[in-house]
Amino acid sequence: MRSALVLAAVAALASSPAMSQSSTSVPNTAPWDQTFLPPATAWNGASRALLRGASDPWVTAFEADPAHDFSPSYADTRAWFDRLDAASDLIRIEQFGVSPEGRPIYAVIASKDGATLDPNKPLLLAQAGIHPGEIDGKDAGMMLLRDIAFYGKDGLLDRANLILIPILSVDGHERTGPYSRPNQRGPRNQGWRHTATNQNLNRDFMKLDQAEMQAVMGLIHKYKPDLYVDIHVTDGIDYQYDVTFGYNGEDGVWSRSPAIAKWLDEAFRPAVYEALEAKGHIPGELVFAVDERDPAKGLNDGGLGERYSNGWGAAAHVPTILIENHSLKPHEQRVLGTYVFLEAALKRLAEGSDGLRAAIAADRALRPAELPANFDGDDQPSRIRPFKAIRYETYDSPASGRREIRWLGQPEPELWQAPFYGSHSTLTLKRPTAYWVPPYRTDVIERLRIHGVQMETLDAPRTVAVDMLRLVDPKVSGRTNEGHVPITVTEVRAEPKDWTFPVGSVRVPTDQPMGDVAILLLEPQSNESFFAWGMFPEVLNRVEYIEAYAIAPLAEKMLAADPALKAEFEARLAADPAFAADGDARLAWFYERTPFYDQRYRLYPVGREN
Repeated sequence: MRSALVLAAVAALASSPAMSQSSTSVPNTAPWDQTFLPPATAWNGASRALLRGASDPWVTAFEADPAHDFSPSYADTRAWFDRLDAASDLIRIEQFGVSPEGRPIYAVIASKDGATLDPNKPLLLAQAGIHPGEIDGKDAGMMLLRDIAFYGKDGLLDRANLILIPILSVDGHERTGPYSRPNQRGPRNQGWRHTATNQNLNRDFMKLDQAEMQAVMGLIHKYKPDLYVDIHVTDGIDYQYDVTFGYNGEDGVWSRSPAIAKWLDEAFRPAVYEALEAKGHIPGELVFAVDERDPAKGLNDGGLGERYSNGWGAAAHVPTILIENHSLKPHEQRVLGTYVFLEAALKRLAEGSDGLRAAIAADRALRPAELPANFDGDDQPSRIRPFKAIRYETYDSPASGRREIRWLGQPEPELWQAPFYGSHSTLTLKRPTAYWVPPYRTDVIERLRIHGVQMETLDAPRTVAVDMLRLVDPKVSGRTNEGHVPITVTEVRAEPKDWTFPVGSVRVPTDQPMGDVAILLLEPQSNESFFAWGMFPEVLNRVEYIEAYAIAPLAEKMLAADPALKAEFEARLAADPAFAADGDARLAWFYERTPFYDQRYRLYPVGREN
């Protein structure tokens, strides 16, 4: 009933009947107005000259819409690209995966090289629609590829190649409607953030649960892009910037790929900023507010986790940029800004990628003895960041019963000097020589392979001196996350053993370019690990027990035979009154010190070779 009332309230704002989700035509009016959103700042950028008229034979659905506030369906997008492919030798389509609902996931490749891309040319891989409601990259990519094919921009391919994934989450894209993203100004038909399996693909770069992410990893390792661009639309506060983007290691802070970050800082970002500004856009660094209801508290880095594209890219040494166009800017402005960004990125790669490739090689050769992990936000700001803000006020809301923020759509005349908070590592992982994964964990082994991790598979049993890790007091989360029940362990105890690994086990050396990724996935304390995602719950189950009538007399014999054990027991009784009063806990203490106790209880089954 509550949902019906909300929909009735939204319908009361309507200026026309709601658009059918199955329609492939371009509606002329929005199904509702967005007067509940803050006012948009005025914009009339020079990039509007990129738009082609409705009579053009290669006009896109976005351009044909009078309001430039529409994005075509999966079927219509594919049909348009099929027509482009048939008409131009520069364009070809490659399917690289299938979605859970059976839709082909495809990329559009623009090149003058024919069927095989020249590895000497730098390659830009642009990914749109990982969150399908944030679909600016698809509409911008269609325009740019059309202009490359037919309108004089084929020179962009003389010294660089482009691969566009127009829609990565194809199932989420087709769960489309006008009510998907209430915080975003257009397009009026928006896909759904999650997939058909209700997963957020932008949390899956490490664990690789989903078919879509497994497919895109295969594409990345096949073509080895020099630059990977992940295109989103942000939420949060209002501000003047329309195209914001960033990468781990920005502005000289620590990164797993410091040489790449330095190249992006010095050679890439200034060129792209200049191109965007020349076309009337306002580029900026990624914007994450410390407190969205109190913007004066400052900004932070949004976290550096490897589950996101930019974090994964730093760990995998793949130059990766996260674009977050501003949700409160009109769809037209965001799409045109994305077009300018992609064109500028291609030009920058074509002008000279030797420095970038040297940076990639340098970072891939790194083998740090220690890996910082599990980053958390700093308590104190690391610097002051000039910020182009939008004016706001606060008011008493009868709905919330508290002060709320109201953005006014007017640029602040002076730059804010905003405190900026970075992140710090809360865990240091030591680099082992290798890991050993047992053969029954085929799921873990396969995900490592999809990541491009090199490994040796045993064709005969092998006994190896390894540390097996005993998990000390692991905690199972009380809630699910992305289809998993997370498990946290802050302490492990290394137990040296000669362990026999059977046929099919794999040895994963860390002396390889993807070694950092392997460490983050296989160390159970890492919050990006398979264990942390809850993928080894079986080790938390103890499968044998002893009755009190058996352990009590055995414990008495143990006390009589071992003075050191007796002293340890008595010290525990004196120090812990709750333990002393708990008969079951006292007997369990003895049971754990007998050979009858399950020696694999809380023993992580992945060996660490030092």
